[in-house]
Amino acid sequence: MVAERRHGEYKVPGGKLVVADVAQDGEGDGATLSEVAISGDFFLEPDEALGTINAALVGLPSTASVATMAAAVATAVGDDVAMVGFSPEAVAIAVRRALGHSTSWGDHTFEVIHGAAEVPFMHMALDEVLTQSVGAGTRGPTLRIWEWERTTVVIGSFQSMRNEIDPEGAQRQGVTVTRRVSGGGAMFIQPGNTITYSLSVPASLVDGLSFEQSYAFLDDWVLGALRDPGSTRATCRSTTSPRPRARSPARHRSATPPAPCCTT
Repeated sequence: MVAERRHGEYKVPGGKLVVADVAQDGEGDGATLSEVAISGDFFLEPDEALGTINAALVGLPSTASVATMAAAVATAVGDDVAMVGFSPEAVAIAVRRALGHSTSWGDHTFEVIHGAAEVPFMHMALDEVLTQSVGAGTRGPTLRIWEWERTTVVIGSFQSMRNEIDPEGAQRQGVTVTRRVSGGGAMFIQPGNTITYSLSVPASLVDGLSFEQSYAFLDDWVLGALRDPGSTRATCRSTTSPRPRARSPARHRSATPPAPCCTT
């Protein structure tokens, strides 16, 4: 019986494409990698190291984590091999995508929400509810584009109101101040003069990425979509409903809390 070959890809943010074609022996938790072929547009020196990378992964459990696979590759290649445009972690992510443990943009259908202008406090509430709902699996990946009803300053979840805001000045200028659920700095927002979005995704899309890496990975896709709306591979469906609701109580947050990105 010929083992089924499985295909996965991972584009390193700011780097190269890593492709994994794999096969496994067995099924379920007892399955192991029987064949691994890594390819891509990366650079590798010496060339023979590619065979070393493939061999390092053969025999590992198919359920091995990104950390386990990456450690096996790093140990096998040692310090004398130059991996340019990719890393052991990138190889591991591509392999896990091939095995179906991690997902890519093309595996998801995104709901795009672009509703009417809302007051700042409603935006903050929607931000939190949508993130929790995606994390709990009660709704699919969501890209929400915000429209603002009034001039606002939004501070990050860890910022000090006292240190960042002049309350009297804000009141005098008619500026509303609110706090979002994610970190980062204060943002000044004017209706019609700001692009604001939040992206909520399941943990599988950023499997194996650190918190910081996941931001770069997600931002890379969104910025690419803004540059060329026809270039992204994810499927989207649109809705004009400004107040989507979770279908069941949220229990977990998604892997990457949506971080509003503003350009004025």
